[in-house]
Amino acid sequence: MTRPRRVRAIHRSVLIRAAVIGLAIALVVHVGSVAREMPAASPLGRWATADGDGVIEIGWCGAALCGRIVGIARSPGEPVPKDYQGHSQCGLTIITGGSPAEDGTWQGHVIDPRSGKEYQAELWVDDAGQLKLRGFVGIPLLGKTVTWNRFTGRLTADCRMI
Repeated sequence: MTRPRRVRAIHRSVLIRAAVIGLAIALVVHVGSVAREMPAASPLGRWATADGDGVIEIGWCGAALCGRIVGIARSPGEPVPKDYQGHSQCGLTIITGGSPAEDGTWQGHVIDPRSGKEYQAELWVDDAGQLKLRGFVGIPLLGKTVTWNRFTGRLTADCRMI
C-alpha cells in the first residue's frame, strides 16, 4: 500500500470509529432523557384507601389523571353514603387535574367527599408499590400523606366492596 492510500485508510478508520462512538453517546443521552420524562411507576388502577373502607380508581380524564370512588365498605342493603352535596359517593370524582412533574410525582387536586374541601395533591408510587397521596394547602410541607395499596378484591355494580 502506498503512503497516500495508507493515510486515507487510517483516516477512514478513525472517522468510522468517531461516528460509532458519537452514535453510542447520542443513544445513551436519548435513553436517559426518555427515562427522566417517564414517571417512575404508574398510579393508574384501583387503590384501597388508607383505612381500607374505600376503593379509588385512578385513570385518565382527557389529558389528566383523575380518581373516582368505585368501592365503599358497607353491608348489603346499607345505603351508599352521600357526599357534601347530598349526592351518592359512588362514582364521585375526588382526584382531578393530575399531571406528571419532573421528579416522577403527579400533581393535581383532591376533594374530601364529606366536606367538599379541595386540597392540592401530590401522588407517587413508592418502591414497595404503594401509592402515596399528599394533600396540602399552599406548600407540601404543611400537608398530610396517606398510603394506599393496590385493590385486588371485587366490587359490585353499586360500589360495594366484597
